[in-house]
This record gives sequence, structure tokens and C-alpha cells, in this order.
Amino acid sequence: MSKKVCVIGLGYIGLPTAALLANRNCDVHGVDVVQSTVDTINKGEIHIVEPELDTFVKAAVNSGKLKADTKPAEADIFIIAVPTPFHEGYVPNIDYVVSATKAIAPYVKEGNIVILESTSPVGTTDKVEEVLKENGVDTSKVYIAHCPERVLPGQIMRELVENDRIVGGTTSEATQKTVEFYKTFVSGEVLSTTARTAEMAKLTENSFRDVNIAFANELSMLCDTFDIDVWELISLTNRHPRVNVLQPGAGVGGHCIAVDPWFIVHAAKEAKREAKIIKTAREVNTYKTEWVIEKIKNAVLEFENENGRKAKVACMGLAFKPDIDDLRESPALYIAKRLTDELDNVVCIEQNIPLNSKLKTNKEEELKLITLDDGLKSDIIVFLVAHHEFQEIINKKIKKYLDFCGVLN
Repeated sequence: MSKKVCVIGLGYIGLPTAALLANRNCDVHGVDVVQSTVDTINKGEIHIVEPELDTFVKAAVNSGKLKADTKPAEADIFIIAVPTPFHEGYVPNIDYVVSATKAIAPYVKEGNIVILESTSPVGTTDKVEEVLKENGVDTSKVYIAHCPERVLPGQIMRELVENDRIVGGTTSEATQKTVEFYKTFVSGEVLSTTARTAEMAKLTENSFRDVNIAFANELSMLCDTFDIDVWELISLTNRHPRVNVLQPGAGVGGHCIAVDPWFIVHAAKEAKREAKIIKTAREVNTYKTEWVIEKIKNAVLEFENENGRKAKVACMGLAFKPDIDDLRESPALYIAKRLTDELDNVVCIEQNIPLNSKLKTNKEEELKLITLDDGLKSDIIVFLVAHHEFQEIINKKIKKYLDFCGVLN
């Protein structure tokens, strides 16, 4: 008999997970608060860009195994995959997790498994149990666990299956039951631990990556001062058998790496400790974005002094990483918005989102989205994201350009 699974949140993690499970013979009830998202999915279509996802969703909906709604339904397994942003001052915000937990509480029955997949501050899984209990659920008869997602956008459908997973329950029995569930569709190893350790593991993974990116970003700024080609330097340095310097960029974006380290920093502060390296890395990566803006504004001023007119600036890429449409915490998008507010003639090229997308700045100005060919006619080309289409224009004649992502190297 197939399992009934209710997935709360049909975004970049929830929808791929729901579609995968539906194609593995689970009866999946997907939930999202956005009606247009629900309608799109029920037509067998997708609202996000992710390779292979459209095929999975279409097959799942056509088979009747995947249905979307704005309200939960009874199930054997509940998966919470909602955003976990932060409040002002980088204070963790688990409001969406709490709301999702309250929403499923009337449907949770004895023997059910409740899984939190959202990347969360340490203690959030315990909070899920607390909220369920406050809403009438006998949590002693329910299995509650955390299993953080750890997939790469652009590779999600493959990595959901192949990557190792970490499962931590609020009890050892909850861990065991949840591990058994993930083993039904994960070919990687499913590792057991406690809920709090599982939560901290995901935060550690992304903080580690953030620290290493900060090293590369700081190096890029130093190389600019020393008049050294940072891309050549890194290429040569990485010929050392035990060195692997990452590639610098315009900052760090995405919902995970740009957010998760602050969860550790905040928890350390609450415990009257200091996460010095993690906090400094976040500050370096945030500063790199401001540094990029200043470099662009200086280039614009130089152009105006040399040509006696305002420069047309093209921002190449708005997503937080190459070849996706995800704009969450994107430094490229932040840069484009700032430049639009502060300069006279700024256009944007992002082929992974519709040209009619309405993206507004803090001053309520709308970003001007144009085609790649039109963008290349600009006076200053600013490469912010290394989309593969940009790599294909290397041999084209382009005017003055600034490359902050190594796309032309």
C-alpha cells in the first residue's frame, strides 16, 4: 500500500521532493499558500526553473499521484519545507515553520511522521513538537524529526536521490522511523543522529562554505589593489595538491549560505559566546557586494569624463548563481537595484526569468529587463553571474566590461 505524504511548501525544495515521491508511488498532497502556484502545479506545470522538474511534475500530476491545494490533508508523513529567513538584525525567523506546524496539527494522527526539512536554527524541531502539543497532538505517539535538505540548485532531482542525508529525531524511535522512510527513495547513505545535531550539521556545512568563499572574495579585492589577475592566481595556486581556493564573485546569495551562518552567530550571542570566524566571513562577503557597486560607479564616472555623456550600464545576471532563476538573497539583484536607484541608465539581462517580470528597487523603480543581444550594445557590460550563455559571447566584440564572476576567464 502506497504511503500518503503531505508536503507543506511547494518551492525550490518542496515541489521537487513532492514530485519525486509521487513518481515513487507515494500519494502526495502538496500545500502552498499561493493560489497561483497551486493552480500551476495542478495543470502539470512548474513555477520555478529546475532541470527535469517539469517532467517529474507532469508525470506525477497526470498519474494522479500529485495534487496541490492551499490546505493540508491527512497523511502518513508530513514534510515541512517552508522558508526560514531572518528578522532585522539577522535574528532567525521561524514564523513560517510555526504556521505550517499549526496548519497540519488538526490532521496529524497517531503513528504519523512529521519531518522538518527547512534549514533551521538549533532547537526548531523541538519547537515543532511544542507547537503540535499546544494544538492538541499527543506527540508521544508521533515521530518528529529533522532532515535538512542539502541539494544544489540545477542538480536537485538527482541530488535528492544520490546525496547522503542526515536524520535526527526528537527520540531515537523517531529517528529510526524517519530513516526508514528516506531509505525508500535515497540511494545515498542515510545517517542517524539527534534533532539538534542534524540542525547544527546543516548550519555548519553552509558556514564552512561561506568562510571559504569569503577567503576567495577577500583575495579578489586584494588582487585588485595589487594589480594581479585573481583568476590566474587562483588557477596557479590550485595546482598545489592540497589547496583548493574557491572562485570569487559579487558576494554570496541564495537562501542557505547567505542566511544560515547568521543562525549560528545569533545562537552564540544568545549563549554569550562569539562565532568570530563565521561572523567575519559573513561581513566580508556582504562587503564584497558593496565593493562591486563602488567599482561599477567608478567605471561609470570614468566613462562620463572620457566621453562627455552618461553611460548605459548592463547588469549581466540577476540570479544568485549560474543557470537558475532563483533570486533569493542574490547579490547580483541587490547590485542591479542599487545601480538603478543611483545611476541614470541601467539595464538588466536575466534570461532565466520572463522579460515582463516586475522587479522593483527600494525606491520603487522598476528594473529594465532586456534581451542579451540588446544588452551587449551597452557602454559598460557588468558580468555579475556566470550564466553559460554569457560564456558563449567571449568572442563577440563587446565594449568596456567588468567581470566579477570569472565568466570571461
